[in-house]
Amino acid sequence: MKLIKKRVVLHFPGFEPLDGLAHRARYERSARQSAAVWGYSVETGAPDPASDPFSFEVTTGSAGAGETAPAAETSSAAWRTRSRIHMVDHDVLVRRLRGRNTLSRIIAGFRSCAEIMLEGGMRGYFKHAWRFGLFFLFPFLLTTLAIVLTAEIAILPYSLGFSALHLLWSGPLALCFFIAAFLPFSERFHTLHLFADWEMAVALGRMDREDFNEWLEERATAVRKALTEEADEYVISSHSMGSSVAAHVIGILLEREPEVFRGKRVVFATLGSAILQCALLSSASLLRARVGLIARCPEIFWLDVQCLTDSINFYKVPVVAVSGHADAPPAKILLIRVKQMLTSEHYRKIRQDQLRVHRQYVLGPDLKAPFDFTLMTSGPMPASVFAFPEQSRLPA
Repeated sequence: MKLIKKRVVLHFPGFEPLDGLAHRARYERSARQSAAVWGYSVETGAPDPASDPFSFEVTTGSAGAGETAPAAETSSAAWRTRSRIHMVDHDVLVRRLRGRNTLSRIIAGFRSCAEIMLEGGMRGYFKHAWRFGLFFLFPFLLTTLAIVLTAEIAILPYSLGFSALHLLWSGPLALCFFIAAFLPFSERFHTLHLFADWEMAVALGRMDREDFNEWLEERATAVRKALTEEADEYVISSHSMGSSVAAHVIGILLEREPEVFRGKRVVFATLGSAILQCALLSSASLLRARVGLIARCPEIFWLDVQCLTDSINFYKVPVVAVSGHADAPPAKILLIRVKQMLTSEHYRKIRQDQLRVHRQYVLGPDLKAPFDFTLMTSGPMPASVFAFPEQSRLPA
């Protein structure tokens, strides 16, 4: 196997209120964990202040090789890989959706819920991944219950036969319940954050928001510039909602320039992908078309990493075929288990927090496992190696 010496990575993070600096800090922590587990050296460079997308360099090497060990590189067992990581985050969109007042966010969230139902999204979720369907319904059912309880508190005196004047105290009491009790409680489940997530899902499906569309076009231009850097391999990785963003951005590039990847070795790695979160909407014809462009691009190897214990992904679902391209080359599905990556104690701590389990794709491991995000994006092996863990081709 020919090892990778230089790599360009374009990573599209999930729907989180984190900017490029925060994502870099997470990457650095995860890389240190990975290096400790596998026994290699890693150095995460400072961010490039002039870069767009936000970027930084990561250097990995065989244990003890590092930057100042040229003698070690003469050994057949030594290796050194430099990776330029571009964080194509959508924090600007997240902040825009989360920056409004609570009432506006609740109204917009329920509107998105209704639009997804009317466009057949919920039906598709339960058809292909029932747990994802429950993930969709949960924040709206929880908030609906709270609204009903709030209304019950407000009208309780009247329903008991008291004068309507009692609404003067029961109304404010009900409002206090919703604001001081329910909203803090709901933050445990990231309820309003999920409302914004579904609002973005509708926007990426319908493509009817000018601000989102302009941002995607700008990101496509920035990504095209990043692809001009010479490298042995180009990894386009994406997590959760970032997979829909990546599909749009890469699709835009292929629409503009069908041979943009000619001569390049490209791996498109979708981790806990939420492409179908948007693509199952009846109006998402453009996103589905772009999925087809990516699947049919001969230079792109598509690796779809899925996890049984992650309810926020479409487990064992062939994303390309379900997007309407049954005749196109399918994505290679890699099934992983979070419990194989973490110690038993660590896994017990997080397994009840589905959003935390969902983030594990891009976090550092406690144990050697068939999948490791840092090794895939900064390690010495081609990223496509991780598609075939049964061949024992991971590092000795």
